[in-house]
Amino acid sequence: QVQLVESGGGMVQAGASLRLSCAASGRTGYAMGWFRQTPGKEREFLATISGTGLSTNYADSVKGRFTISRDNAKNTAYLQMNNLKPEDTAVYYCAANRAYDSKPTEYLYWGQGTQVTVSS
Repeated sequence: QVQLVESGGGMVQAGASLRLSCAASGRTGYAMGWFRQTPGKEREFLATISGTGLSTNYADSVKGRFTISRDNAKNTAYLQMNNLKPEDTAVYYCAANRAYDSKPTEYLYWGQGTQVTVSS
């Protein structure tokens, strides 16, 4: 069992940066993913990182602006978001799974989400 708690969301202006954190408890070493969702839309994949941190993958929509990382000593994954845009406004979720680069429906564990609001 893995419990995930996101933090770091908030309200910022366009062009600002935020770093989201996802603290994991329970079993460790899982691959991690970040997703976001807005009302009426499907959950959107953003980035994933392997259990070792050696492999990462990104959605084209955030490549070059968002960076996923992890600190296994702290059991925490991060999503650094730079040059934020109003269209980045969403609830951001982290998720964990045994396999790296899984489909969204394959992730076993999800956090409760953290709101990010970007004003123009």
